[in-house]
Formats: sequence, C-alpha cells, structure tokens
Amino acid sequence: MSDGAAQQASGPASAVRRVEYPTLVAWSEEVLAYDFGPHHPMSPARLDLTARLCEDLGLFGLPVVRVVEPPVATDDELATVHTREYIAAVRRVSENPAEPEPGRGLGTEDDPAFAGMHEASARIVGGSLAAADAVLDGSAVHAVNFAGGMHHAAADRGSGFCIYNDVAAAVQRLLDGGVQRVAYIDTDAHHGDGTERIFWDEPRVLTISLHESGLTLFPGSGFPNEVGGPHAEGTAVNVALPAGTRDAGWLRAFHAVVPQLVEAFRPEVIVSQHGCDSHHLDPLTNLKVTVDAQREAALSVSALARRFCEGRWIATGGGGYEVVQVVPRAWAHLVGIAAGHPVHLRTPTPQRWRDYVHERYGRNAPALMGEDADTWWRSWEIGFNPNDPVDRAVMATRKEIFPLHGLDPWFD
Repeated sequence: MSDGAAQQASGPASAVRRVEYPTLVAWSEEVLAYDFGPHHPMSPARLDLTARLCEDLGLFGLPVVRVVEPPVATDDELATVHTREYIAAVRRVSENPAEPEPGRGLGTEDDPAFAGMHEASARIVGGSLAAADAVLDGSAVHAVNFAGGMHHAAADRGSGFCIYNDVAAAVQRLLDGGVQRVAYIDTDAHHGDGTERIFWDEPRVLTISLHESGLTLFPGSGFPNEVGGPHAEGTAVNVALPAGTRDAGWLRAFHAVVPQLVEAFRPEVIVSQHGCDSHHLDPLTNLKVTVDAQREAALSVSALARRFCEGRWIATGGGGYEVVQVVPRAWAHLVGIAAGHPVHLRTPTPQRWRDYVHERYGRNAPALMGEDADTWWRSWEIGFNPNDPVDRAVMATRKEIFPLHGLDPWFD
C-alpha cells in the first residue's frame, strides 16, 4: 500500500468531536513575577502575550471557562515532590539572590537567582495544584496552566529554567486524592527528566516524553532504554527524535507510541506538558515542527482523555522561546481545545492583540492562528522504514517498552 493510500486524511484530529467540558484556566498577572531577567530566554512576555491572545479571542469569556488566580503553594504541598532541604535553599536564595546555591541549581546561568524566586515558582505550582483539585472535586473536567510545565526540576535541585516541578506536584495530588493511574504526556523538545525521575519507580504513573535526542539537546537524557525503576518497568517511555524532525515525523512518532500505551495503561486522568519549543523558529532547539502540528497533538491528547478518562485532562505549557510567533498561538490553541472551542488555523489573530505586540514589544505579530502547514503523517500500520531515522527512533522505543505492556513492537 502506498503512503498516500494509507494517509490519515486530516490527521486523527479531524475526527475529534467538538465537546464542551467545564474548564479551569489558572492565570493571573502575578505569574509574570517568574522572571530570570531581561536577557534570559524564558521571558514572561510569552505568558503575557498568551493570556492577552486568549482574552482577545474570547476564550477566557466562554461560559464553560473559569479563570482562577493561582495560589502560592505551601511548603507542605511542595514537599510532596521536593525535599525540605531544597525548598529551604530556594527560600534562602529568594531572600538573598547575591548568595546563590549552584549545588542546588540555583543562581546558575540557566536558573539565575532573583528576589522573590520562591513565591513566583510556588505560584506556578499552585496553578497546577488548583487544576488537580478542580478535576478531583469535579468542578472542572479539563484544566490548563500554561505558565506551568516545569518538567526539569528534580526533587532536590532546580534545572533547565525550572525551580519547582508543578506537573509532578499535580500528578502527586491526583494520586493522593485517590486516582489510581495517571498518564503524563510530554511533547516538549527537551526530555521531561525531572518529572520522569520523580516517578521513576511509581507504577501508578506512566510518563511518556517525545523529545529531541539527548545526543543533540539538553538535558542529554531520555533514551529508549530508560524504562523506569525495578517496581515500575515500562512506565518511563522515551521517544528520542533526531534533530531536524518535521511535522510528518513528529506526528508519526506520537501516534506510533502514545495512543497504544495509553490504551494499555488505562489512566484515570491525563496530565500533559505542551512545551512548544519543538517549533522550527525556536532559538534553542533543533526540531522543525509547526504550530499546526502542535495543535493537532493537543487535539489528540484531548481525544485520548475523552476515550479513556471520561475527559479528565490537565494541560500545562512548558518550554517555548519564540515569544511572539509561536508561544501565544500554540497555547491559545491549547486553551481553545480544552474549552471545547478549537480555534481554526485560518482564524485571523485579533487586531487589538497585534497592535499590543507592536506597541509593547516592537515586533510584528503573526496574522493568522496557523501556518498553512501540511501536517500529513504516515501511519505506522503501513510499515517500518529502517532507512528513516525517525522510524528507527520509534522502533527503538517500541522494542524496549511495548513487550512490557503486552504489546507487539512491530504490529500494535
């Protein structure tokens, strides 16, 4: 069968029904205090522009959407995934940035110390905890914290622009609230190492990370043979993609691994991290993905939550350093999808938003919500091509992981 004959006409996202769920969005301008300084890649402008785009598109005003101010997580809440010693170190640096603790990853080039670091970082965690609480108590079925996704922070140190790990805290909150199985899906260009390590030996959590190979990108980990601890083999899943992977390969890899494992694992809630630094314009990575493909992946995660979790889904942001052309559109699409009102790719960006971008940041904003990209991808069912580096990466993961879930790496 030819590739064309096996084409998924509009990708799996074309089959997604428009379904509205009560949706919580954790957002407040207070979150903009998470600021490593004017020359750091993780500019708070990306959050400012995302929130303003959501507002101007009418997403925050939808009847199903409730925007809540993220609280500052308490030390006890942080201690569910971080050591007390590390929390104390963050507090010290927060109060006295002139005395960094590089052994804890604080005051480094990646994570410069700044006054108020503890509160700003803990507020991001508070947003993801509020999302988990809303899903647990049923006041929301979907929840979004686009300021979150700090997946590099480890239990005892900061790393990769991440001080506290909000997604890990949200997953732990779900477990503590009685959820038996959580699937964590991470599509950031960087390996979700901190979250994976926190749940390395936890059989109730499936972590799936689709990222650029650690051979070419920080943090240098996330290879297929990293499969989880002795009590949880197969619950850490890593798809290490070659530099230069484009939409077709990225989406093919996603659909050759993620749906099959989610179906086998049968989670009760999905938590996802949607770092958009896989984009071809991102200054820090080497993948070549478009906003259109990132939107399709979010639609697919939503569909998995509806199929296996009665809709229960918590979505966060993550990396993404092209703060005008990419981040606001990618995460506004995420909010729209979560609310059951996906924004069409041909939708013009609001004039008020474009004017603000130009006046505030001196840059020209994109005119449309999409890039007119061809997101055609080749279904795995038509076969494995050993000459394709993306296929080799996918097969390496399937060989390591699928048998541990009773799946055939060649056919399932």
